[in-house]
Amino acid sequence: MNYRFADSTFKCVCAHGGEREIFFARVLQRSRGPVRFIDLSVLGPGADIGRHTHEADNEELYVVVSGKGWMTLDGREFEVGPGDVLMNPPGGTHALKNIGAEDLRIVVIEVDAR
Repeated sequence: MNYRFADSTFKCVCAHGGEREIFFARVLQRSRGPVRFIDLSVLGPGADIGRHTHEADNEELYVVVSGKGWMTLDGREFEVGPGDVLMNPPGGTHALKNIGAEDLRIVVIEVDAR
């Protein structure tokens, strides 16, 4: 499969209680198998994915494609940018905010942790 930001239809949502809306396209969703979903997400300047905690049966990967963000991951805070891959472990807590002047584009992959 080939998923492209340019070919996707995005929905505007307030993600996990974030302060500003983001755009996302769920390009893959499965009820079985190791990969549960793949989202392409765009956070405009100042937009964020609110702090939230995952269940123990899944883990989530964020792949930063472009832009600059501020990541909170299990109590640590740090800047992220293109090429960074972040893993939120089972039961982990995380949040992400765009701190740049450009869109922050990420690929979000949730996988089964069992």
